[in-house]
Amino acid sequence: MKHIDIRLSLEVVAPLLDLIRETAGELRATLAQPPELPELDEEMRSAWLQDLLQSQDIDLRTLLGLFDGEFFHEGVIGLDEENAEPVLRASAAVRLRLRSVHLQDLDDDAMETGRVEISTLPEPRRKAFMCYLFLATLQELVIQHLDPGARQG
Repeated sequence: MKHIDIRLSLEVVAPLLDLIRETAGELRATLAQPPELPELDEEMRSAWLQDLLQSQDIDLRTLLGLFDGEFFHEGVIGLDEENAEPVLRASAAVRLRLRSVHLQDLDDDAMETGRVEISTLPEPRRKAFMCYLFLATLQELVIQHLDPGARQG
C-alpha cells in the first residue's frame, strides 16, 4: 500500500485548523454541494440526502483525523490509499463551503491561479483564503502521489 508522510509547518497550519474544524462543523448539518433531485419522490430524496450527509461526515472526520497528536508533536500527517479519497472529498467540501461563505466575491480564475493579493484581504478572509489554498495543495499531493482514481479501473 502506498503511503506518504507530509511534513507541515505547525506555525502555518495550526491556525488554519480552527477554521477548518469550524467549517467541518457547519457541514455536519448541510451538504457542501446539495444535488438537485427533482425526479425523486420526497421520501427517496430525503433518504439519499441523509446518506450523502453521513458519507460527508465520515470524510470530514477522516480529514480532521490527520491532525491528531502526532501532527502537533511531529508536524507530520500520513496519507495512504485508504484515506486518500475521503481526504479529497472532505477537502473539496470544506473548500466549497469556504468559497460560498467567506470568499464569494473573489474571482474564480484569480483564486485558482493564486492571483489574489492576500495582503489586501481583511484577516478573516485572509485566513479563509489560506485554508482554501492549503486544502487545494493537499488535494494536489493526494492526486499526484496516491492517484486514487487509478484503482477504479
